[in-house]
Amino acid sequence: MEVGRQYEQMTSRFLITTAEECTWRTDQPVLFLGEWCRLNSRREIWSKLDAQVLPYHWDDRAKLLADYAYLSGLYEQLLEDLSVQLNQLHGVDHSVRYWRILVGPWLGYFVQMLFDRWTSIQQAVSQYELSETIVLSGREDRLVPNDTAEFTRLFVDDAWNHHVYAAVLQQFTSVRCRKLARAGLESPARVAARAGWKTRVKMALVTGYARVASALSRDRDAFFVATYLPLRDEMRMHVRFGQVPQLWYVVPPVRAAIAGSQRQWTLRGSSRSTFEICLRGLIPQHLPTVFLEGYAELVKQTQSLQWPKRPRVIWTSNAHIYDDVFKAWTAGKVEDGVPLVISQHGGHYGMGRWSFLEDHELAVSDRYLSWGWTEPRQSKVTPVGQLKDKRPLKVRHTEQAHALLVTCTLPRFSYWMYSAFLAGQWLDYFNDQCDFVTHLPQRIQAALIVRLYFKDYDWDQAARWRERFPHISLDVGRRNINKLVRQSRLYISTYNATTYLESFTMDVPTVVYWNERHWELRESAGPYFDELKRVGIFHATPRAAAEHVAAVWDDVDSWWRSPHVRVVLDRFKRRYCDQPSDRLDRVEHALRAVDADAEPTRLR
Repeated sequence: MEVGRQYEQMTSRFLITTAEECTWRTDQPVLFLGEWCRLNSRREIWSKLDAQVLPYHWDDRAKLLADYAYLSGLYEQLLEDLSVQLNQLHGVDHSVRYWRILVGPWLGYFVQMLFDRWTSIQQAVSQYELSETIVLSGREDRLVPNDTAEFTRLFVDDAWNHHVYAAVLQQFTSVRCRKLARAGLESPARVAARAGWKTRVKMALVTGYARVASALSRDRDAFFVATYLPLRDEMRMHVRFGQVPQLWYVVPPVRAAIAGSQRQWTLRGSSRSTFEICLRGLIPQHLPTVFLEGYAELVKQTQSLQWPKRPRVIWTSNAHIYDDVFKAWTAGKVEDGVPLVISQHGGHYGMGRWSFLEDHELAVSDRYLSWGWTEPRQSKVTPVGQLKDKRPLKVRHTEQAHALLVTCTLPRFSYWMYSAFLAGQWLDYFNDQCDFVTHLPQRIQAALIVRLYFKDYDWDQAARWRERFPHISLDVGRRNINKLVRQSRLYISTYNATTYLESFTMDVPTVVYWNERHWELRESAGPYFDELKRVGIFHATPRAAAEHVAAVWDDVDSWWRSPHVRVVLDRFKRRYCDQPSDRLDRVEHALRAVDADAEPTRLR
């Protein structure tokens, strides 16, 4: 055995970084950099290779948390340095908060992703003898995003990730890199799907109303966009503020071509490691063009909008991450003293142990509206309740035939950091779901519908399920989820996000389970989940969840409506998915309070 291990260490292996097979060699031993290289649909090819897969460095979750702490501090320093450099490049004098609002989401994502790619490469180099790798070259301009939204479509693809791995390999290792001309790379330009006629008619009516209403808006109107409130409630909020109800919508940012002459710089500042040197060199090469070549036009675009010139307050639930026009406009208004209010737009917030987006949203906002939770050290968090319009279904679920198992995927490559499974850890997650089904009685298996996540990310979900359970009922994410929930006896949630919070508010009998090593909770959330465990709602293993499903299956309503379950459930809901009867009053009070706080310092 020891001789075998020694032989493997001495065997020279060809390095494969992604699933792009034009960069593979099949005639010699290979090292796959991670599970993202091995597409299930191509198993016939890679299963025949003399191959090893590099162990994933973030399988060590203590390291993952420590790395997040390090990267959070590094991000803050880089943001300050990038703010100085962008001010100089564009001849402006904006604050760090301005650039945090505009560039911060992209920068945070990029720092965290590059560290992961860098670490995998360095681990491979240090642990294996690598003979060679193939790097693709050419058409690099198509791998630079125009804006943040476009970046999110690039970083999940093999082409962009191969490009990043190639840069690290060529500039910071001695691995022999054989260049191959890149071919067939599509432009990252947006492709809009054609909507049905009903949707087109509805959008035409909405657009028509929005144009008329915008002509009646005033410069001091409060600005609400993508709030997650039901339309009727958002209209009521406008009326409460004494203004004509508006329907503001997303405006696509200008498109700007890459100008190589504007990218011949390195982000200035001190570097404490070779990784930080690499990062400061690659940031200018990957910065979305709308922040560099197209910045002047982006600012002009915000100045031509028919939006209020001096709004009392700006409030959104999700435009602050990917909508660069909104972010540029908002960043300018915030510098003029306009308060920014952000509200929670999904699960995991307030309960996950770490989350870059939660940290970012708290940093850029003047007030943060949560679904119920508070944090002692975050005075700006104001609980108002869940904003989405979810109500009890008033269904006798024991009379329904099906159980609904709701699953998820995440990109094959790591992206922004929060306490969840990462990259190849999805395979562990999938095996947990199979373990759950295996431990169900046959009659419940026959009644089970497995809801797949609508984005597959090349995990080949459906084929994997069919291989393990040929007769299982699959929903590929296209059927109306509300109808499926209404027709279900039990709702089974498998990850820490929005789904089970919504099933709780719809009063659907719900069983939740996940791997606690992959979905770490913050200390304040622990007691609430301990209570859910005690009454059988939450389980730490798929087997325990399956056994509970079997135990309550014949009369789920009696279990779900039992006093000891209701007490625990109500306490949890008040904390994480509250639905107070005075929700609009709470929102209005929070918006007016932050408006009043900002008044003394607002520029007139």
